[in-house]
Amino acid sequence: MATGKLIVVCQSGGKFTTNADGTLSYSGGDAHATSLAVDTKFDDFKSEIADMWKYNLDSFTVKYLLPNNKRTLITISTDRDIHRFLEFHEDSASADVYVLTPSPPAPSDATSMPCSRSSHTMPNVSVSPVDAPTDFIADAPMDWLPDAEDTEKQKAPRISSWKSCITGVGQTFNTRRELHEALDKFSLAHGFQYTIKTSDGRRFSARCKAEGCPWFFVAPKLSTTKLFRIKKMNDTHTCGVGSIRASASRKLIASIVKEKLGDTPTCKPQEIIDDIRRDFGIELSYAQAYWGIAAALEEVQGSHREAYNQLPLLCEKILETNPGSAAILNTKEDLSFQRIFVAFHASIYGFQNGCRPLLFLDCTSLKSKYGGELFTATSLDGNDGIFLVAFAIVDVLSDDNWHWFLQQLKTVLSNHNGIAFVADTKKEMSESLGSVFPNCFHGYCLHQLTESLKKKFKGSLTLEVVRVLISEFHRAAYAPTAEGFKKCIETIKNISPEAYEWVLQTEPEHWANAFFKGTKYNHLKSVTESFCDLVSDLPAMPITQVIETIRRKMMEFIYTRKMDSDQWSPKLTPSAEENLQRSLVDSRSLEVVLSPGSCFKVRDTLDILNVVSLENWECSCREWQINGLPCLHAAAAIEHVGKDVYDYCNRYFTTEAFKITYSESINPIPSLDGCPQRESSEVLVHPPCITRPVGRPKERKHALKSKQAAKRKLQCSKCKMLGHNKRKCKQSA
Repeated sequence: MATGKLIVVCQSGGKFTTNADGTLSYSGGDAHATSLAVDTKFDDFKSEIADMWKYNLDSFTVKYLLPNNKRTLITISTDRDIHRFLEFHEDSASADVYVLTPSPPAPSDATSMPCSRSSHTMPNVSVSPVDAPTDFIADAPMDWLPDAEDTEKQKAPRISSWKSCITGVGQTFNTRRELHEALDKFSLAHGFQYTIKTSDGRRFSARCKAEGCPWFFVAPKLSTTKLFRIKKMNDTHTCGVGSIRASASRKLIASIVKEKLGDTPTCKPQEIIDDIRRDFGIELSYAQAYWGIAAALEEVQGSHREAYNQLPLLCEKILETNPGSAAILNTKEDLSFQRIFVAFHASIYGFQNGCRPLLFLDCTSLKSKYGGELFTATSLDGNDGIFLVAFAIVDVLSDDNWHWFLQQLKTVLSNHNGIAFVADTKKEMSESLGSVFPNCFHGYCLHQLTESLKKKFKGSLTLEVVRVLISEFHRAAYAPTAEGFKKCIETIKNISPEAYEWVLQTEPEHWANAFFKGTKYNHLKSVTESFCDLVSDLPAMPITQVIETIRRKMMEFIYTRKMDSDQWSPKLTPSAEENLQRSLVDSRSLEVVLSPGSCFKVRDTLDILNVVSLENWECSCREWQINGLPCLHAAAAIEHVGKDVYDYCNRYFTTEAFKITYSESINPIPSLDGCPQRESSEVLVHPPCITRPVGRPKERKHALKSKQAAKRKLQCSKCKMLGHNKRKCKQSA
């Protein structure tokens, strides 16, 4: 980029493929060239791309691959993204960008389309739908589906093209499987059934299944090669070919389904049945479609059973590629899988050097052939973003597995004193935390307590009363002082003495800001739900791919947030800066009264005096101690003495601490496919022995929430009781 401009080759209409090493390559489509400078605006760049292919401005996205990481696709959507793109390629003379559309990009007049003066047109190549790469991190290419008209045009060619899968004597096939698949397609296209006479390593032969029909062929294997060549063939049918109902083998169904899974990874058997009937005229049963999907997923993702046997090798690769990390695998006496713990060095370092000593413990069920539970220990960065510290996959949800997870977590944290945990309210969790982390603080998750309150008084109180109770309960939890807490629960006592007693029995010292001995920085609820939802929304996949998916997501978080923080100029992170500025604005109407030493009395708008100690970073309102940022009273006192308010902010909210949090990177892990197990790692790991429980399966947490939100009980508008309406109200009689 010696001239200050970078030549950019814009490509569209091609296809991404994943290489053996996990890198991405792009082929096909058209290409145009243009140039980018530092002062180029994104809107101008996007408009020029739209002119190249006559696209609508809202119909495409622009992405590129990192120079030293061909696994990562990055989106260009702002002027800042263009600056980053130029910085990444400052040592290059040219760079490629990929224009991805949600619909087939080629217009009918593509061949006569004029180019811009700064571009040149590449020869047209046949274009196939864009497949999402299997190893991407930042952003996935947008899949597109053909229009209805195009689909109708494609139906006949797709099935009719199979009529030439077998042409006659001399035709060569790379493998026996390829020959078998070609025979499946050939018989379906022509409408006849066949019988395989010979299928071994030396010869493949088949004939028409109809009695007396002379159609047959013989394809021996060529010596010293894997090739099969048709040596003899009679292509004449006397069986009324075309009148027989076509049937497909499981392998052929799997190959068809595999193509469709590229567009819709979570498609259902009935969708497959409808699509194959529409596109190929093949009638499938539900069982055929189900096992076809299973076979296709196993071919794409690998075997779920074999994935457990790859776990020892995966642990070794994690430790090799990410020194300082932890990867611990446990099996039972029968060598069946029990649990695996993973903590990357980048996460451990980021938490201990840049994050608040605050951890949220949560779990979610995995969609897997063999079940399993995902345990997570998550913290918050200085901008209140989720930061995954460690995770584990266990066979079942149990107190023993939680205790083991906490033990492994302790081994990777060199400094674990004073950590505040927000976790389950169960007694066993408290005992495990107390024994493993004796100097920690256990905070109950406010969301779980709220759900318990709803369940406790469901039916006995009206919905309106329960809503008021929940509102006052939350106010009591967030109240910074004992006086504020007492005021809220007195309101609860006036509404329902039973609810008041329930609140006192839930041990407020574990969830109320006014009494909690540790510091939760005003975060009383678990923040891991969004991360758990990400995992629970994934289709069923082998355990090794679950771990790899989590690693990629963590890698994406680290990269994007590191790039974002490079643009920050204030001392504090954006969210902390916003909260501080709000306090500064509110503090200007307060009156500061001098006191001896470093203490001040600040009179607020309600004529209440609040004592502020700048030396101890304390205020009698307790907001400063709870949040870690100066409250409005502290801000008034700090400005009154002419000091810098930023010197009184907790270091965890500084931009410097945020950058330290994301200073280390998570390195890619090489693919385990084809990697032989070491001789020293001959341990076989079998899938967990999970038996299906009796009765109807329990609904997942996120599905249960949506179902409960949609279902609403009747409530009488007269007596306010549940279960009936005003027409059937007995009090109105």
